[in-house]
Amino acid sequence: MSEKALEHQIQILKKHNARLARLARDARSKLSAALDGTGLCLWQLDVPTGKLIIYNRRWGSMLGYQPKELSAQFEIWREHLHPDDKQSVLDAFYDHLHGKTPFYEALHRMQHKNGTVTWVLDRGRVTEWDEQGNPLKVTGTHIDMTKEKQYEEQLALLANHDPLTGLANRHALITHFAQLKAQGPLCIAFIDLDDFKTVNDTFGHRSGDELLIQLSQRLRDTCPPGVVVGRLGGDEFVLLLPFPLTSLLVSSTAQQCLNAALTPFELDNGQAQVGASVGIDEVQEQDDFVNALRRADRSMYQIKHTGKNGVAIGQTLISHSRSGTHP
Repeated sequence: MSEKALEHQIQILKKHNARLARLARDARSKLSAALDGTGLCLWQLDVPTGKLIIYNRRWGSMLGYQPKELSAQFEIWREHLHPDDKQSVLDAFYDHLHGKTPFYEALHRMQHKNGTVTWVLDRGRVTEWDEQGNPLKVTGTHIDMTKEKQYEEQLALLANHDPLTGLANRHALITHFAQLKAQGPLCIAFIDLDDFKTVNDTFGHRSGDELLIQLSQRLRDTCPPGVVVGRLGGDEFVLLLPFPLTSLLVSSTAQQCLNAALTPFELDNGQAQVGASVGIDEVQEQDDFVNALRRADRSMYQIKHTGKNGVAIGQTLISHSRSGTHP
């Protein structure tokens, strides 16, 4: 082949190579756009060197770092694993690397630059081995699951908490009831507000809601550690007290909750006053939540029928605030 023909052939190969490079860049750009649109990140680890290749997003972007602020290295990734998840994630990764599992998968937390937590779903598998069967390349994906985890937490919050006051709702109370009953003595208190309808009629339902929110916080602050405070709805509240009926903590907590209800409430459009009738009974071995609550409800109605604004403990001991008036 003549020198001229060889030079011509080289030019053709260069043009062909440039065309392939353009096609590769275009394909990578399309892949990047497609993956970024789903929040999915494609990565490959060179096992011997620990070098990471991030195909569609620069390493560290989901953790709040600017491009090139973090090195794309396995050690850097490992350093940013959340301390509580680190060991389980590494165990899952090395189990796959050593052939114990067909692939690597872990849903875990990583530490964001701003101090918050980023949830990541990692998946990968070995895609290349050396002649001795040792893994050389691991290819996989990771996806930011933070919003999904936050959504799960919000759903869990809604499922177990009263949306107005943030107290435990009926579902959560039933769960706590079973747990506390299995641990030892347990009392249940039923609190029904007195004259709450007057507040709604006088100040409006928005102010009534504000009163319930304020009272909920007072009950939280009043109750000793271990007591579960819940709202059944309307102006009905429930306490789960992990103490025997004879405990001074039961009677003192009940009186303090009564005082919390009797103390006037400062609302946006005026000062409001309510009272409370409180009934308490001890949970028996055969009781479920409904039966125990029913007995506490009967105790509460002893107060309702004898002047309101008081506490009934069991079926015998009944006490009222002074003349049923506000302190």
